[in-house]
Amino acid sequence: MALPTSSVITLHVNGEPRTLPVDHRTTLLDALRERLDLTGTKKGCDQGQCGACTVLVDGRRTVACLQLAVATEGRQVTTIEGVADGDRLHPVQQAFLDLDGYQCGYCTPGQICSAIGVLAEHAAGWPSAATADVRPSAGPPPLTADEIRERMSGNLCRCAAYPSIVEAVASAAQPAPAAGKGTGPEAKEPAA
Repeated sequence: MALPTSSVITLHVNGEPRTLPVDHRTTLLDALRERLDLTGTKKGCDQGQCGACTVLVDGRRTVACLQLAVATEGRQVTTIEGVADGDRLHPVQQAFLDLDGYQCGYCTPGQICSAIGVLAEHAAGWPSAATADVRPSAGPPPLTADEIRERMSGNLCRCAAYPSIVEAVASAAQPAPAAGKGTGPEAKEPAA
């Protein structure tokens, strides 16, 4: 008796359960783009080397072109379409916009999802290859430009917007100013 080659699965994408039949060989990337019409996640190399298809699975960075959709069943998948809070951009999205962390924009969804994962990994104290002191007692390393570059190295930008991407990730890592204390156009002048 032949084993089945397809299944009906439920993916939890951007907070919503989505049930669909898939061939067992279908990648998460193809399920998102071709079956669920979530085209923000881009297909770049289709070999896991460029990072254009980076999404978050249970909050961790994943290249969707190498992840089988059936292996993602029951897990939380966040794509670029799901990182904003309604009309309010995620702080990483806002930093990319404010600091020109993009050129053509093709890699930007993967860069943003990866940066969100980077900031979570850093906050959890995970070291990188650039971390000088990897002892747990050392705590999280400073999020230097070298640290950001190393952590983001799996995401390529053909337009070479790397300086702005590093600046955007560093900016998003900073705590948000208290309400009314910001320096942007929405900051209020003190009453006279």
